[in-house]
Amino acid sequence: MKSVRSFPAGVGFALIAFTLAPPADAEEPAKADLIIYGGTSAGIAAAVQASRLDRTAILIEPSRWIGGLTTGGLGWTDTGRDSAIGGISREFYQRVHRHYSNPEAWPLQNPETLNQDRRTGRFLPGSDAMWVFEPKVATGIFEEMLAECVEHVTVHTGERLDREKGVDMEDGRITEIRTLSGKSYRGAMFLDATYEGDLMAAAGVSYHVGRESNALYGEELNGVQKTRMKGHLFIQPVDPYLVPGDPSSGLVARVHGDEPGEDGAGDDRIQAYNFRMCMSDDPRNRVPFPKPDGYDDADYELLFRNFEAGDMRLPLSLGRMPNHKTDTNNLGAFSTDNIGMNYAYPDGSHAERAAIVAEHERYQKGLMWTLANHPRVPQEIRDRMAKWGLAADEFTDNGNWPHQIYVREARRMVSDYVMSENDCRRVRVAEDSVGLGSYNMDSHNTQRYVTPEGTVQNEGDVQVSPGGPYAISYRSIIPKREECANLLVPVCVSSSHIAFGSIRMEPVFMILGHSAATAAVLSIERGHAVQDLPYEVLRESLLMDGQVLDLPPEAKPKILLTSASLPGIVVDDNAAKYTGQWTPSTSSAVYIDTGYHHDGHEEIVGVGIKAAAFTADLPESGHYEVLLSYPAHPNRASNTKVTIAHRNGEEILTLDQRKNTGDEAGFVSLGSFPFDGGSAIVTITNENADGYVVVDAVQFLAD
Repeated sequence: MKSVRSFPAGVGFALIAFTLAPPADAEEPAKADLIIYGGTSAGIAAAVQASRLDRTAILIEPSRWIGGLTTGGLGWTDTGRDSAIGGISREFYQRVHRHYSNPEAWPLQNPETLNQDRRTGRFLPGSDAMWVFEPKVATGIFEEMLAECVEHVTVHTGERLDREKGVDMEDGRITEIRTLSGKSYRGAMFLDATYEGDLMAAAGVSYHVGRESNALYGEELNGVQKTRMKGHLFIQPVDPYLVPGDPSSGLVARVHGDEPGEDGAGDDRIQAYNFRMCMSDDPRNRVPFPKPDGYDDADYELLFRNFEAGDMRLPLSLGRMPNHKTDTNNLGAFSTDNIGMNYAYPDGSHAERAAIVAEHERYQKGLMWTLANHPRVPQEIRDRMAKWGLAADEFTDNGNWPHQIYVREARRMVSDYVMSENDCRRVRVAEDSVGLGSYNMDSHNTQRYVTPEGTVQNEGDVQVSPGGPYAISYRSIIPKREECANLLVPVCVSSSHIAFGSIRMEPVFMILGHSAATAAVLSIERGHAVQDLPYEVLRESLLMDGQVLDLPPEAKPKILLTSASLPGIVVDDNAAKYTGQWTPSTSSAVYIDTGYHHDGHEEIVGVGIKAAAFTADLPESGHYEVLLSYPAHPNRASNTKVTIAHRNGEEILTLDQRKNTGDEAGFVSLGSFPFDGGSAIVTITNENADGYVVVDAVQFLAD
């Protein structure tokens, strides 16, 4: 049968049709060359590529909607380096640009007003692609692409895999899968394009949930980040107890009382989920934030206390999209991320996951209603929220609410090649690239706990740039040979927690879906297991189809300076004690260990002076030369204040960080000072600074 879907006037799409397969005969499975479970952006890219290679595909989506996060509100695309995006992935964004090149696509806004915000992937008429878009536009483009494949691709929605007994295996290959409705599907190759990795897990493929220890894959940014917290923190002390100051009274909602774990240790926590709401500040196209059933303002006690402590930031990131809409994301200490409430999701049953999603929806709807209406929210925040509401013309079949929760990570396959931080940093470069990643190693917070000082704090946020594109290994999207010979996994790829934080971007998922489908078709044609496909054959085909596989010259493998390789006693910026919120960065060409920190050169109400204290444990008394490493730049402070506490008191220096006359590691001598054995402290502050204050490492060399 045909399903025809139309779009509101001004959207710019003709009527689009694509084939929905009729119900499968109970005694005769539906058959295709490729069976793709998961109608995410990766699954759609895989289906389109299979069709273009003249192969049939059945695309099975558990929900009623196709496109995953790309159609579910994440329209402010996290691209990293645009030039790293090729193939069908880039084609999607080119179609976005083509759509917005039609004046009828702008019924509510002049595109020039969107261009005034330099932070957006705005509409540039001379560009070949556009990186921001409305959810309904993304839906239309995907349906258009599938309609072009009508002779080869059928789409089944609302079909959930029977995860208990719905996967048949024979001689290490999947032969048939079944859904809870009783439908069955047979194919030569299978792709798991879900965010959860359900087909992969049901087939017995190895996977991991949670954060690995740093030691497992030789990383720095994995595991618990307790003393290396990066962002979205409580910047003022906030009491977590029901009765402030009384631990015996219990804890307020959404904070746990367990130990957070040791730095760098692995755990089963995963980064927080939220919904990427599409909001509007156009009175013609907004509806008020609804107050959800079951609303309880006790869920937002930490929000109220955080405002009362002086943090007056609007706790929302408003990524501007066309027609006065947003892709709204988490920002700050207490926001749309429902921290710690998703741990059971990856391995949860369908019913358990549905309950978790419903709780997230109630929480986030309640948060928005609270920010707009609650008397304990400061009036200035309520005034700012008064102009906002949900976009009336988006998600019209779901109460204007996104239909896809942001599953930032769930299961991750463990195959013969595990992508890690070392791949992202290009310390290791895969020789079998099937696409490039380039976005930050990005983890949202994973827990909210009580500090030893009796205040509440978030933990787990990491935002570190890889410094350029990196290669994603073909082996990371296929299982181990002994586990399954005809399955590819372009979403829940084999990677560590922190590497997946970079890989997990929608453009990359489309890249990997494209490459996975190509590998599947070539394996069918050659009669190979996916593990036996010659990479040279795959590479040639991918390049012909416009995939970007090779690193650009500026992103070649690099050698990093490590504190352990340097003489003397070196205290890295990751071990410093920070006052106020400092931001990690790797923009400089040279840095120690994983990067450096800067103060942001911004004033935040109630924060005061920011400081970074470096404490070294000196083995014996004596004179030590003290050196500070930092990357110089014209935007740095020329009057950075540095205090060295030593045996005879304190030495206060002013350092011009716009210049650096130090060694190749960037160490500048601050002088020689007498110290007693034990702790020695060097403190850098941004007091009255006239530019960015940066810190990388402090070195102590015995005279």
